[in-house]
Amino acid sequence: MANLSRFRHEITLALLIMLLVAALGCTTQEFLTFGNLFDLANNYAMLTILACGLFMVLIAGGIDISFPAMTIIAQYLMVLGLAHLGGNFVVAFLLAGMVGLVLGLINALLVNRLRVPAIIVTISTLNIFYGLLLWGSRGVWLYDFPTWFEQGVTLFRFTASDGYDYGLTLPLLAMLATVAVTALIMNATTVGRSLYALGGNQEAASRLGFNVLLLQMFVYGYMGVLSGVAGVVQSYTVMTVAPDSLLGYELTVLAAVVLGGTSLMGGRGTLVGTLLGVILLAVMQNGLNLLGVSSYWQTLITGLVIVASISITAWNQHQNRSLL
Repeated sequence: MANLSRFRHEITLALLIMLLVAALGCTTQEFLTFGNLFDLANNYAMLTILACGLFMVLIAGGIDISFPAMTIIAQYLMVLGLAHLGGNFVVAFLLAGMVGLVLGLINALLVNRLRVPAIIVTISTLNIFYGLLLWGSRGVWLYDFPTWFEQGVTLFRFTASDGYDYGLTLPLLAMLATVAVTALIMNATTVGRSLYALGGNQEAASRLGFNVLLLQMFVYGYMGVLSGVAGVVQSYTVMTVAPDSLLGYELTVLAAVVLGGTSLMGGRGTLVGTLLGVILLAVMQNGLNLLGVSSYWQTLITGLVIVASISITAWNQHQNRSLL
């Protein structure tokens, strides 16, 4: 029944996305252009990367609100490190990933040892991490990137009929790699099955011999690494690092994952649903921008869609329990 409910939710999301695409294609000339769809995929690559990490944390029965701060710290230290060490994109991802990993493991240890709700812990670390960054950086923005960083990486480059160059850019490559690795972990390894068991019932999982601490370190560490990856992507996209950026971005990512049907209680959700949630959010926000809708109304409409989605999911779960 649970699998049937998730399948129905994913089908509903897919149909809603198709309806939105069709409607926007009829009402705006720009939406279905290759250039707009290419920009859409690049602009939402960071959201997809972070959503994959948060999806795994939620499946394990936790939650992480601190990843925007981890992302900014990782990219800030990455840019400073490149200025002193030099290197290439491999070095950039390693530096940012290691910073994110350390911060993620701090979250895991605090969640495990303090025995308080993960949302309280990560809200606290969100403020601690941001405070330390603002204190250490004095709020200074970074603009100086190596030449090779500004030039970027693009595979299968080609020039389209509109005269612009396209191809698999760094954000797209990072996003595809993240989705592939996350899918592999969750669907083809014992770790993925263990995370579902942990999120379903932590006490029962512990009694069955699952190492709760190691699993929590894995998911929060993975969230940290993906925060570092997202930091590199963000830096490449905007070519600046602002210590106070991404404030409030945790709610956008959480909305996309929950919109995809992942339960805040843990143990239920799929990566496919998460990706559909990201796509729906991206299409909706891009379409509203093209239609010239005010940002205030965009926030309201997005909130209403999320509430409707969560309500449908909760109703389906209630119906399933009633049939048991």
